Amino acid sequence: MASPLFPPVLRTAVAALLAASTLTLCAQAAAQGDWPSRPVKIIVPYAAGGAVDVVTRKMAQKLAEQTGQSFIVENKPGASRTIGSTQVARSEPDGYTLVSNDTSYALLPHIFKKLPFDQATDLLPVSAFVFAPMTMVVSASSPYKTLSELLAFAKANPGRVTYGSGGAGTLPHFSAEALGLATHVKLLHVPFKGAAEATQAVLSNTIDMQFASPSGVLGNVKGGKLRLLGISGEKRAPLLPDVPTFAESGVKDFSVINWTGLWAPKGTPPEVLQRLQKEIAIAMRSDDMKAFAEGVAAEPRQIDSVAFSALLQDSTAKWGTVVSRTGFEKQ
Repeated sequence: MASPLFPPVLRTAVAALLAASTLTLCAQAAAQGDWPSRPVKIIVPYAAGGAVDVVTRKMAQKLAEQTGQSFIVENKPGASRTIGSTQVARSEPDGYTLVSNDTSYALLPHIFKKLPFDQATDLLPVSAFVFAPMTMVVSASSPYKTLSELLAFAKANPGRVTYGSGGAGTLPHFSAEALGLATHVKLLHVPFKGAAEATQAVLSNTIDMQFASPSGVLGNVKGGKLRLLGISGEKRAPLLPDVPTFAESGVKDFSVINWTGLWAPKGTPPEVLQRLQKEIAIAMRSDDMKAFAEGVAAEPRQIDSVAFSALLQDSTAKWGTVVSRTGFEKQ
């Protein structure tokens, strides 16, 4: 009789291997279906206390309440936000390591000659939320009472008006540069390790002004320590009815909105991304998240991954034009 195609020992080994593979796939599917079954880490590539950190911590709190699982925020600042983002891009794509960032993410290809990860593909946009205007603040003791006064001095004294940011290549940095381009004035950039440090420098009159999301400065504004000179957007914020828009102050074609969003590593299972997107949408429909967003003069809305991807592409193109006009040299 002819020998069997597979000897008994080999048939047994193959069967065991198939069984083990099936069990592994089933376990993976179950784990994905049960996401999150353990704590989720959200990396913020900024120092604590800035706008992204504040918004992310509020969202993490809501996600924890909704899912019954911990969402831990970890600050990993440095290298113009690339340290934290690179860590997440290289993480296991299982939905347990995410990165939170803002509109500044669109600037990365324009400020680096080469990134340690692919900005367009290595991180998947999940959802963007809390759409905030940008504000310009000065110390309450500043001689500048209006935006027009500050710009008039800057125009007469090129490079004398200083502004701070959380680092070169951040949205506040290029918001100020965009203002300079729109008004034909030369401003002097003073970078710090984080937005909170820049705010402290304004408070101490070390620098003249700062561009910031409202969430990072409203506490000091309400406390009478900072003065708001202008706010971006087409109309005044209901929370700040006395603060004129940049357009009202004579600055045309200056519309900067700062959104916060979450990204996941490429390869994260679609069902995990869908669940996360769903939970973010639920959070943004809650009364307390709406109140939180409106309390920082932001729009309490959320967009899905498709709209987020389109927004990111559009923002990357628009900011590329601004950066090229400033003559900024890639790092």
